[in-house]
Amino acid sequence: MNQLPTNLPTGTKVVVGFSGGLDTSFCVKYLTEEKGFEVHSVIVNTGGFSKEELQQVEAHAYNLGVKTHTTVDAVKSYYDSIIRFLIYGNVLKNNTYPLSVSAERLSQALHIAEHTKKLNAKAVVHGSTGAGNDQVRFDMIFHIMIPDTEIITPIRDMKLSREEEIIYLQSKGVAMNFEKATYSINKGLWGTSVGGKETLHSKGMLPEEAWPTQVSKSQPEEVKLGFVKGELKTINDQQFGHPTDAIQYLQSIAGPFGIGRDIHVGDTIIGIKGRVGFEAAAPMVILKAHHALEKHVLTKWQLNWKDQLAQFYGNWLHEGQIMDPVMRDIEAFLIQSQEHVTGDVFIQLMPYRFAVMGIESSFDLMSSKFGKYGEMNSGWTGDDVRGFSKIFGNQTAIYHNIKSDNK
Repeated sequence: MNQLPTNLPTGTKVVVGFSGGLDTSFCVKYLTEEKGFEVHSVIVNTGGFSKEELQQVEAHAYNLGVKTHTTVDAVKSYYDSIIRFLIYGNVLKNNTYPLSVSAERLSQALHIAEHTKKLNAKAVVHGSTGAGNDQVRFDMIFHIMIPDTEIITPIRDMKLSREEEIIYLQSKGVAMNFEKATYSINKGLWGTSVGGKETLHSKGMLPEEAWPTQVSKSQPEEVKLGFVKGELKTINDQQFGHPTDAIQYLQSIAGPFGIGRDIHVGDTIIGIKGRVGFEAAAPMVILKAHHALEKHVLTKWQLNWKDQLAQFYGNWLHEGQIMDPVMRDIEAFLIQSQEHVTGDVFIQLMPYRFAVMGIESSFDLMSSKFGKYGEMNSGWTGDDVRGFSKIFGNQTAIYHNIKSDNK
């Protein structure tokens, strides 16, 4: 086994971002047993763990030898600081992916950094390999938030294989499930990613059994989503204390239809392309409903500039740049843009798909007071339009006249 490149002395206090899986379990055991570090584990729940699962993770951490274990409930703060802006911007990476995993990694990194500062630890540890996006996201945020803290990444730095990790943990008597799951699943508030052999190549769709939420509904249902200033507040007139509660409730309704399943093909931060499956029933329904409402209540140029800023925001967030001050500037724009995004959106849910049936809002710019599209209007006369059309095309007419004169 390769050596870990660190010169920190025995007894050094370190914080491990802990999930309870193979990689982070190795990190805790190795740093405790071989390096003699004082290890403190922290798990940041962004909606992917039940209360029982969190208790199991805590027990596992203490069995591995941590001095303290902390559970951070970040579900609401994750929404308040990140997800609501993804909704305001109708953000879908490559017009497909609601940033389910990339967004939650940033929330986790921020909380791990805060916990490291709180404990005054000399090093922070994460279990990323050297192959994906997460290593960049965690490293970059740690460099910014805790610049004087050493970053230790045993799996990446020691170039460990899964088999080497298992052999080591078994040699230490660690009891856990070492069977590699056929599919890698990461669940969170804003969707669940699913990776398997079908996503390792450019062709292939995940089979039915691979999806965490199985299809159990076949009869169409209509659901009414109530938005207030861009935030989901009610479902079928049921009020929720926080939008995260509404998201989870909508997931329970829409998920059994198999809605929101897809394959995302994207560019990684490190320059390679990758494929991953995901299911995100509630996020996809919310984003499309919210966008439908916006198309009714926002002006043409509000929509135009929102789309451009939101696309940049989503791409920059995906690449881990949540700390860039330009993100605060765009968030301020997005908040202001939601001033009139209030109303109800009617959705029909069906197996594997859904349809936006329409909206009702007191801010609807399609109000019949100003005329009906394609029919009668009350705001101008035919002569007004005749004159407007001539002036609106005046410069283009001049261009073509001059072009003809110079042939």
